[in-house]
Amino acid sequence: MDATFSKWAIVRLEEACSLITDGTHQTPTYIDDGVAFLSAKNVTSGVIDWENIKRIPFSLHEELHKRVRPQRGDVLLAKNGTTGVAALVDRNCVFDIYVSLALLRPKAEVLPEYLCRVVNSPITKRQFDDGLKGIGVPNLHLKEIPAAKVPLPPLPEQRRIAAILDKAEELRAKRRAALGQLNTLTQAIFLELFGDPMINPQGWKTRTLGDLATKITDGTHKTPIYKQSGVEFLSAKDLKEGGIQWGSGKFISEEEHQELIRRCNPELGDILLAKSGSLGHVAIIDRSHQFSLFESLCLIKHDRELIDGQFLVGMLRSPSMLAHLLEKNKGVAIKHLHLVDVRNLRIPLPPIESQRNFAQRVGKVEKLKTAHRASLAELDRRKLAQHSSPPSPRYASSTRCRSIR
Repeated sequence: MDATFSKWAIVRLEEACSLITDGTHQTPTYIDDGVAFLSAKNVTSGVIDWENIKRIPFSLHEELHKRVRPQRGDVLLAKNGTTGVAALVDRNCVFDIYVSLALLRPKAEVLPEYLCRVVNSPITKRQFDDGLKGIGVPNLHLKEIPAAKVPLPPLPEQRRIAAILDKAEELRAKRRAALGQLNTLTQAIFLELFGDPMINPQGWKTRTLGDLATKITDGTHKTPIYKQSGVEFLSAKDLKEGGIQWGSGKFISEEEHQELIRRCNPELGDILLAKSGSLGHVAIIDRSHQFSLFESLCLIKHDRELIDGQFLVGMLRSPSMLAHLLEKNKGVAIKHLHLVDVRNLRIPLPPIESQRNFAQRVGKVEKLKTAHRASLAELDRRKLAQHSSPPSPRYASSTRCRSIR
């Protein structure tokens, strides 16, 4: 348990909650106009998405409400798919939940906002990850949730922590918005210099990405044995739109790392591409320390005499190229790219001087992005109980939400 919390009582979630349950295990019949029905997909951003919801008949709602009645102040926790993300029920609204959501109702001495924050914290998330079941879609069993241990300070301290974290989240939101604008600027520079790569308006010769790389591979297909410390281990979850999010909190032993790098040896300047999960996210490796990869990441060792790394990243991030990549995704439950699709991707190849000119211009933007990412990382280190990047829980009321009378 983090030393920050050592002065407070450590309790099991079942001690902090008056109710921990999940939603209906039956798949309902959906209708266009009915009672709101939420699943794990509605909480993946850390707040409840009230706009993109399904609806069920009122007769079914009455049956489901006999078992569980969600109310304002409850915390909904995704336990299937994107597991371990919690959102606060922030309004008086009649709705029902699917089995993919767990409902946690805080006791009177537990502030709902604090409970949501601490459930979303890395401390709790690590405990949930240890309890994941299943090979394909991750599944957090309901029986694992009550046993998770969380810090529980006195109620005034809970209020103070929640207020501090709200302010910190506002700063994080501003940093994320700035990063989004800088990403847009980078793409605008690329289109200005080279145009749409799928149209190739300047008629450059194309080559496959496999021809432009010395190696294209992916990380280990075996789930490693995680350690408390050691060599950092990255997966597609650690590849964000703005770059690599270091500090995954997952480590493997030096011995296992040495075995893995025989096949996949990521180095400074190489490129990582998410081939499952957040399909298409791409970034240049900007650190020289050793680390290993899971199979959800593709490693591209491009020939730096033939193609510039920043140019290739700009190419892969272009909307048309990304759409082309996504068309190649395989699988039903979990979408993913095959390495052969990545190797066969055709890349328009302007003169290397033009590519390097783009890299120089983008380099200035990248410095600003690095500064914002560092600021975000520092804010994340300071947070006491928060998921990686959920928006603020203050959410406007939905006109289609049936009010409680």
